[in-house]
Amino acid sequence: MTSQKTIGRKSREKITVRLGASLEKSLSMYVAAAAASGVGLLALLPAAEAKIVYTRADETIPINGGAVPLDLNNDGTPDFSFQNLTYTLRQARHFFRLAVSPAASANRVWGRGTWVPHPGTQTMRFASALRRSFTVGPNATYFPKGKAWVMAAASSNSLELGGYSSTFGQWLYTQHRFLGLKFVINGRAHYGWARVDLTSSFTTAATLKGYAYETEANKPIVTGITKGPDVVEQNPGNFGEATLGELARGATGTLASGGKK
Repeated sequence: MTSQKTIGRKSREKITVRLGASLEKSLSMYVAAAAASGVGLLALLPAAEAKIVYTRADETIPINGGAVPLDLNNDGTPDFSFQNLTYTLRQARHFFRLAVSPAASANRVWGRGTWVPHPGTQTMRFASALRRSFTVGPNATYFPKGKAWVMAAASSNSLELGGYSSTFGQWLYTQHRFLGLKFVINGRAHYGWARVDLTSSFTTAATLKGYAYETEANKPIVTGITKGPDVVEQNPGNFGEATLGELARGATGTLASGGKK
């Protein structure tokens, strides 16, 4: 006579084998999708399981080309934007300004001090040009509220007006420097960085070279870290999300039906 305990054990074993086979099939589908799209298996890990999500970039911030958005966590909603302006006022006064602005009032840029480009214009804060391996985290002193942060700026006038020129900001004549960033996900603060390279003259050519954020709320991040066991590299657009999303839905359906569709 077979005991109820034995039957229960066999039933549990059978269910375990069935789920294991289904999961194995689902994993194979993801691996195949990754191979087809040129994405490594590590990249398929959900961002929530990673500690740092890094995105490689090579995007020009054009002079007078409009705002360039920065979407730190690649969720389709910009968290900051860059603007690179050059303009001439009356009496041949020339200006250029590279600035970064938060897309939400709770977002912040690491920096201190204020600057008014000229009378009657918006007061701006200075954005710090951080070096590699700098720790960015909770610090109200360096993350004050503001609408725009100036990275680099200059002004000059004609010889008839004296021929003077002035420069402002920490980002002039620098390379491989980083912005320290604070932004909000689901009401909680997260920290990140963005690397911006400048080619300096009176007007500045700027390029966004990459960015990263810490997925754990309120945890500091170190600038410039792009590799390591705690880093997952992600591409803008989430690796062809539609194709992998369809496979994910298919895998879910397989699991729910015990291997049959």
